[in-house]
Amino acid sequence: MSTRVIRVLVADDQAIVRDGLVTVLSLLPDIQVVGEASNGAEAVLLATEHEPDVVLMDLRMPVLDGTAATARILQHRPQTAVLVLTTFADDASISGALRVGARGYLTKDASRAEVAAAIRSVANGQTTLAPEVAARLIGSFTAGGPTPDDLSGGAPSQGEPRRGEPSIHDRFPQLTQREAEVLGLMTRGLNNSEIAAQMFVSVPTVKTHINSLFAKLQVRDRSQAIALALSS
Repeated sequence: MSTRVIRVLVADDQAIVRDGLVTVLSLLPDIQVVGEASNGAEAVLLATEHEPDVVLMDLRMPVLDGTAATARILQHRPQTAVLVLTTFADDASISGALRVGARGYLTKDASRAEVAAAIRSVANGQTTLAPEVAARLIGSFTAGGPTPDDLSGGAPSQGEPRRGEPSIHDRFPQLTQREAEVLGLMTRGLNNSEIAAQMFVSVPTVKTHINSLFAKLQVRDRSQAIALALSS
């Protein structure tokens, strides 16, 4: 049985970084680099021309930045997965990229193995966040300092807000209580199997809740749902 080859477009305005990525990725038997872009506008054009499975996208680029380029690519080709690879891990950059549909977010200190694994992950429809990015997202979601529960060693359970914060169900009343619970667990990085175990339900039930909350929140995928939950 033949191994699927993942078609990748690399977009980065720094030639040395772009060349390094292309060299490394070209050594992998299951990844084919189909194009190189030096700015966001070029990335949009090459994505239309080459129809990649994954775009490895820098954020700070001339002509058109990576966030705007991501939005344009996904508008015309939603089946493409955009994996951000950038130096910046500030709240605005992270939430902006995820909000327009990026499926993954890595910083440039990621190892070669981590970049390759992330490409394979987003190509298979999964969401991949660097640990420091996930921690920053969760930190922004739970900002406000330690609560008495924290100081006593009893942190809120997965999916629950800290004391005094509006719950996800309060912020998204269109969701059922179970859908809101699933969304809360998603924001903490749990996969479907882990959510199922946490809620004592089956994985197919979790998938049903996820599909329903996607429709109600008018989001396309997991990364957009997480970004919406963390920024609202």
